[in-house]
Amino acid sequence: MSAEAWVPDACTLPTDGRPLRVAEFDELFATAVKRVDRPESTRLVLDLEPRPEVAGRTADPATRETGCCSFFTFGLTATGGALRLSVEVPDAHTEVLDAPARRLPS
Repeated sequence: MSAEAWVPDACTLPTDGRPLRVAEFDELFATAVKRVDRPESTRLVLDLEPRPEVAGRTADPATRETGCCSFFTFGLTATGGALRLSVEVPDAHTEVLDAPARRLPS
């Protein structure tokens, strides 16, 4: 699925930058995600490899993503030897969360 198929009108990232951002998240998903949970339609929780470099590789694109798609809320938590990323969106943007959920390794 192309980035354009699920990027909402609210996204202000220039069109030519979208495939790069999607590829960046895809690489993170493929190499660092240990477990995925979708406790509700508006929230996705990823347990990541608990390494400092993974935390950095996660924080950077998540921070940049909030700059262009302010409806995202990211939470990156490191505690007790675990690293977790939570991603939340308002009800109006659940389809945006569906796309990365489908892209995650099972």
